[in-house]
This record gives sequence, structure tokens and C-alpha cells, in this order.
Amino acid sequence: MNVNVPQKDIRKEVVTTPAKPRPRWRRYGIYLVVLIGVAAALYYVFGTAGQQQQRRGRFFAGDGPVPVLAATAQYSEVPVYLDAVGTARALNTVTVRPQVDGKLLSVNFKEGQDVKKGDVLAQIDPVTFQAALDQAIAKKAQDDALLTNAKNDLARYEQLAATNAINKQQADTQRSLVAQLTAQVQSDQASIESAQATLGYATIRAPIDGRTGIRQVDEGNIVRASDSTGIVVITQVKPISVQFNIPQQDLQRVNDAFAKGPLAVDAQRSDNDAIVDHGKLTVVDNQVDSTTGTVKMKAEFPNASLQLWPGQFINIRLLVDTLQHVVTIPTGAVQRGPNGTFVYVIKDGAVTMRPIVVQKQDETQTVVKSGLTPPEEVVTTGFARLTDGSKVKVSSGDGTPAPEATAPRQRGQRQNGAPGANGQQRPNRGQ
Repeated sequence: MNVNVPQKDIRKEVVTTPAKPRPRWRRYGIYLVVLIGVAAALYYVFGTAGQQQQRRGRFFAGDGPVPVLAATAQYSEVPVYLDAVGTARALNTVTVRPQVDGKLLSVNFKEGQDVKKGDVLAQIDPVTFQAALDQAIAKKAQDDALLTNAKNDLARYEQLAATNAINKQQADTQRSLVAQLTAQVQSDQASIESAQATLGYATIRAPIDGRTGIRQVDEGNIVRASDSTGIVVITQVKPISVQFNIPQQDLQRVNDAFAKGPLAVDAQRSDNDAIVDHGKLTVVDNQVDSTTGTVKMKAEFPNASLQLWPGQFINIRLLVDTLQHVVTIPTGAVQRGPNGTFVYVIKDGAVTMRPIVVQKQDETQTVVKSGLTPPEEVVTTGFARLTDGSKVKVSSGDGTPAPEATAPRQRGQRQNGAPGANGQQRPNRGQ
């Protein structure tokens, strides 16, 4: 006998066993490991950095003398210059034009050639001008013959008039004719000279010494005196002039120096300030340009080697004065602080901060108006660890770099004139 027994759903009767709780000691162990890792990381970051900082502090605050380079203050003669930028210009520029009309037979120069005054540059057909000259010469010869005959007649008339053989009026009339013919001969002579000049214009010559430019017309062309382009342009480049401007504030100084004698002017290259030529100041303009507040000046240079070329920009250095017997030190020794400029003076192996008054300064040399007396010695390199009273050791200057050149910048040290380790300011070389 089959008995149907109802089947139970096994999936529905699956019994879930609750998870067993994790032991507490394992949880605390994980926390402990994390804390140890964080502590190790903090120690590595702050402990190592602190040791490095401590080592660096010991480097900068060492007890030994600070190695420095030094220089001795001395008396010198210092030239005072005014700097400007000028433009080279040809001393003379001439556009060679024909003075008569005619056919250009020949061109006797090469483009870019150096020519001397009087050299033949071109030739215009002279046939018509020669004919005019010959005609003037013939006319003068004819009038000379008439004048000679009139003078002979005048001599005879004067003899007859003296004996009352003829009327005196006839002698006076002959005398007037001689005067007229004399004037006519003089006019003929002027015509001859004019024809000679016109014939001379057919030969075109260089009016100045200089260098020819690009030829404007070729031979065989008809040229006219009214042509504006001319035949060629000649520029005189030996010597050459340079025009430049200076501020009106320096005008009085230049005039005072110029009144005592010629002022020397140096032309310098624009890339490395090398002197390319020496010249002298020739002209100070008679007025100030009101739009720019500057005064134009012109200097002349021999330009023997053609270092200067018309239109070229050139640096100009004008000598206006020379300071006599002044105290000078290297510009690198001058420091700047809140109270002004000062130097570190070396005495008995230690340095002393000494305020100074600067009279003049450039990239390499500083003129000290007061505060130093030669032959006092001043520090030029190695300021990073210096304070007032620091012990120093002057290096021999054999090229060994100073500490501030090799050590990393610390304690606010700056470059290019910014405040340094002790609140001091590095010098600006461009002043």
C-alpha cells in the first residue's frame, strides 16, 4: 500500500549557524601593528630630518674660522664716464649728379670702391661743349684784332689832334671805340672760361674721399642735370661720426669738461663692451630736445679699420672727469643692510662691520667716499657665515670656492641682492 507522504522543502529548512565572535586579542594585535608602523614612519621623517638639520647647523655654526677671500683698499685714479647708445653716420655724404646734359660715354668706378677726391668717375660726351669753347676762342681772337687796329688808329688821331690837323672830337670818338672793343674782348674771355667750365663738367670727378655705393645709371644712357637720382652716392667713412644723446641732467657736467679741452670718447661693441675705436667729442647741440629731455652730441672717430659703418648702432662711453686719489675696493665687498652699505673689515683675524659711504660704483669697482682708509683689508667672498666679530681665515685665492658657493642655501640665504642669513643684503652687481 502506497502511502503519499508530503515532502518537505529542504532549501527552506536550512539552518544558519551564527558566526563565532573573533577573539579580542587578535583585534588588538592589528591595532598595535598599525601604531608601530605609524610611529616608525614619523621617526624616520622627523628624526632623520632633524639629524640632518642638526648636522647642517653644526656646519654653519662651526667653531673654526670662516674661510673668506679678501682685498685691500687702495688709492686710485678713477675715470668717470657717461654711457649712451649712438648711431654711426658718414662724415660726409654726396650724391654725384651730372651738371650738364649729354650721353654717358663711360663709368670709371666699381661699386663699393674707395675713391679719392678728384678721381674720374664718369665721362659725358664732350663734343658739343668743345665746339662751344672753340667758338668762344675764335670770337675773342676776332675782337682782339679789331681792338689792336682801333688802338693804332687812336694813336694816329691823338698825334694829329695835337697839331690841330683834325678835330679833337674825332680823336675822342676813336678813344671810345677802343674802350668798347676792350670790353668786348673781356666778355669774350668770360665766354671762354664759361665754355671751359662746361667742358670740364663733362668729366665727372669725385668731390670727396669716400666709398662709392650702388651705381644708379649705366653707360650709354642720356643723363641730365635735372636728374634727382644722380650717378652714384659717395660716403666718407674714414673718419666717421657717431651721433648720440645724453640726459639734460648731465649737460652742465659735459659743458664744463668740454670747455677745458677735447673730451675722449670710446666706441664699444654691443655684445662684450670691447673698445673698437677711440675718438673725440666734436659738437654739443645748442638746444635740448623738449620731447625727450636729451641733448644731441656728435663724436668723430678715425675708423682706420672700418670698425664702424654708417647706420650702425654702437655703445658710446664719454669721459667727463677723472677722480684723483680716491679709495677703491672691489664691488663684491660692498654689502647692504637695513642701515645702509657696509663692509667687513679684517683685523687681527676677525671681521668688523664697518659702515661706508659709496661715491661711485660699477660692476667691478667701488669708490668709497668715507669709512675706509688704505691699506685696510675687506672681505670680498664668503659672507654666508659672517657676523660682527667672526673669526676668519683668508684663503690664498687659488680658486677654492667659498662655503656659500658649495653649501645649500640655509636660514633664508638669497642670491642676486636679496637678504642673506643675517638679515644682510647681497650687493647688486649692476649698480
